[in-house]
Amino acid sequence: MIRYEHPLNERVRTLMRLEDLFARARFFAAQEAAPDHHSALLSLFEITDVAARADLKTDLLQELERQKQALSPLRVSPQIDAGALDALLGDIDGVAAQLLAQAGKVGHHLRENEWLMAIKQRSALPGGVCEFDLPAYHYWLNQAPAARRDDLDAWIEPFEPIRAGGAIVLKLLRENGRASRHTAYHGVFQLMMTTTKVAQLLRLALQKDFPCVPEISANKYALNIRFIGVSGMDRGAVYPGDVEFELMFCNL
Repeated sequence: MIRYEHPLNERVRTLMRLEDLFARARFFAAQEAAPDHHSALLSLFEITDVAARADLKTDLLQELERQKQALSPLRVSPQIDAGALDALLGDIDGVAAQLLAQAGKVGHHLRENEWLMAIKQRSALPGGVCEFDLPAYHYWLNQAPAARRDDLDAWIEPFEPIRAGGAIVLKLLRENGRASRHTAYHGVFQLMMTTTKVAQLLRLALQKDFPCVPEISANKYALNIRFIGVSGMDRGAVYPGDVEFELMFCNL
């Protein structure tokens, strides 16, 4: 199965963008080659831009507190694993404390580094980080891989509370939904939205052997999915066959 996710509000969209960027930054930072570490640094610059929303930290703190208030009473339920619940509540408390301890806007440690900001500015230009443009950066890229990784880890670490808080919220969101099976006849599916289907995230899964991908549009009135062909004569057009898929509405 291939799973596709479609956020239905700006907050979830931001958290999913950050999740992807953090994974990319960590992956490339763990490698050895200079081009990989350059890619890690570019991902950090993107994280800085995406996380620049003034209310991101406040939104996370409010949502974590809301989840804590909702989950705490479940301790008395015999159907709940008390150990797992206590671990989750402990994670929420720990991340919330780290977020509260952070001063300033997210990513200010990068924005205050003139050397990094010079690289960020040049990287926005095609071929702008050649050695003759940024000799100091060329020098850094020629340092030992371990030294570059230490620098990257130091630049990534201050983002950790935001990453961890977003990971908790997205995990709870993805787990709070029920899957249902549907068929898109001739590649098209439409569903009228009701109060029972108000959601913050859509998760769609279909078999890997279907040569198509979902194109999703949704609002509070209707959900529309068109499956677009990705091979042969169907590439870029609505897939002519019937597509069976699994759909989940997720909400916190």
